[in-house]
Amino acid sequence: MGQLDFSAFEHEGWERVAQAYHAYFGDLTAQSNHAMLESLCVGRGARFLDVACGPGYLAAAAARRGANVAGVDFSVAMVDKARRVFPGLEFRVGDAENLPFPDESFAAVGISFALLHFPHPERALAEAFRVLQPNGRIAFTVWATPDKAVGFGMVLKAVEQHGTTEVAIPPGPPFFRFSDWQESRRVLLDAGFVQPDVRELDLTLVLHAPDTPFHALLRGGVRFAALLNAQTPAALASIEGAVARDAEAYRGDAGDLRLPMSCVLASALKT
Repeated sequence: MGQLDFSAFEHEGWERVAQAYHAYFGDLTAQSNHAMLESLCVGRGARFLDVACGPGYLAAAAARRGANVAGVDFSVAMVDKARRVFPGLEFRVGDAENLPFPDESFAAVGISFALLHFPHPERALAEAFRVLQPNGRIAFTVWATPDKAVGFGMVLKAVEQHGTTEVAIPPGPPFFRFSDWQESRRVLLDAGFVQPDVRELDLTLVLHAPDTPFHALLRGGVRFAALLNAQTPAALASIEGAVARDAEAYRGDAGDLRLPMSCVLASALKT
């Protein structure tokens, strides 16, 4: 299985989990929007593109700042969701690696938690470079390493202890590739951008009982869901129990789980 298989795997997955992703990860990913838009200098009148926009959170945040926005996603279900949640904004179906926009169309491009889902991240960055105007800016967010994105780390630890990570998932780019700050800088420079800046943001995943990160990733993810669904029933039950036990350390006074889910924010300039 190759990259084409990975693209089809991701596409089918996101068509299926649009609503669950919105429910479990919408508030979490939106916590990084302000910092990203600040790094992009998005303000009134700027033409902004939200690549792999999902339910449209970043595009909507840019619109609230007065920007003229467009969002693009390869998932029809995600685009439909974005249009329902944010009516009046421009969303269209399209491929991040072959954007349906002319050269130099935008002052800023944002890619929120999507670069790790592309078969060829370099192509997506090359396309972002193409559609940016001179002096335009790009920024992307990805999850930090599993020790800092605790929800991921908790589930991975439980799978390694009670199940197997050797499952038949189409090969794709490493999930935590761009958690490495140097790799994020390198890929931006290789795409032709200058002045790369990389930093970490502290986000918090809030889950209401009885949900734990196990349920969030089983129902609202794609790669992690495939990993979990490939376990035996007995192993899956053990993984669910292990995550529940580990998650208790993050139970707040109100009864909700509050888990650190740090991310990496990388930005750069097109001269």
